[in-house]
Amino acid sequence: MACGYVFSGFDGICDALPPDREATFRQFVRDYESVRAREGRGSSSADYYLALPFKDLSGRNEWQWHIRARTFRFMEKHLLPHIESSYPQGCDILDVGAGNGWLSYRLMQRGHRPVAVDLLINDTDGLGAAQHYFKFVPAFLRFKAEMDCLPFMPAQFDVVIFNASLHYSIDYRRTLGEALRCLRRGGHLIVADSPFYWRDESGQKMLQEKRAVFNRQFGFNSDSIQSREYLTAETLDDLSAQLALKWNVYKPWYGISWALRPVKASLMRRREPSKFYLLHAKKEN
Repeated sequence: MACGYVFSGFDGICDALPPDREATFRQFVRDYESVRAREGRGSSSADYYLALPFKDLSGRNEWQWHIRARTFRFMEKHLLPHIESSYPQGCDILDVGAGNGWLSYRLMQRGHRPVAVDLLINDTDGLGAAQHYFKFVPAFLRFKAEMDCLPFMPAQFDVVIFNASLHYSIDYRRTLGEALRCLRRGGHLIVADSPFYWRDESGQKMLQEKRAVFNRQFGFNSDSIQSREYLTAETLDDLSAQLALKWNVYKPWYGISWALRPVKASLMRRREPSKFYLLHAKKEN
C-alpha cells in the first residue's frame, strides 16, 4: 500500500500514526484503556473473542454485546447480501475503529478482505487481540491510525464500516470525507451503533450525565479529545448536503424493553434515550 507513509510495525500491526498525532491522542488512549479495563473488556481466553458479538463470556458487558449482535444479524440479513451481490469475489472492506477485530473476523468468514484500523493496539481490547482469530482465518491487515487521516490510497476499498466508532470523530464531515476518499465509485459507507438523538438537547444532556458518571467512577471527564459523541437528524441532513450522500436508515429490532425506553423516559420526564440506527450510503461519484 504505497501511499506516502513511512510505516513501522510490531506484532503484525502497522503503525501509521505520526509522532505528533501520537502525542495528540496519548491521553485519550490512556483514559480509554483505563476505563475499558475497569469495565472488564477482553480476556486471556480465545473463546471470549470467538464468541463475539453473539455472547459475552465475561458476563460484564452483556447489554452492549446484545446490541452489537442484533445490529450484526440485521446487517447480515438485510444489508450485506445486497452489497455482496455486486462483488462475487468478495469485498475489500475498511473496518474503522475495529477494536479487537471481531467484525473483521466475521467479515473474513463471509469471504471478504478486511483491513482493521484503530488507535488501540493492546492485546485485550485493541488490535493486538485479533491474534486470537488467526488460528481460524488468515491474518487480516491491521493499522494503528486515526480515522481522519487514513493511510491508504484513494479508491482502495469497496466498503467502509464505522462499527460503534463514528461518534469518536471530532469532525464528522472530515472523517466521512476521508472515508469517501478511500472508497471506489459505487462503494458503500456503513455507520453502525453510534448514538442517535432526534433533538440535540438530548445529546447534550447525555454528555453531561456521562461526564458526571466518569468523574464519579474514574476521576476524569472522558473529554481529552472533543469527540462529537452522538448523531442527530440535523447532523445527517447536513452531512448529506455537504458530502452528496443519500442515507438509508435501518432500524434493527433490539427487543421490547429497548423499544419501550422512549415511553418510559417520557412518563418519567427524562431526556430522550439514545437510539442505534444502521446507516448506509453509496459513493455515487
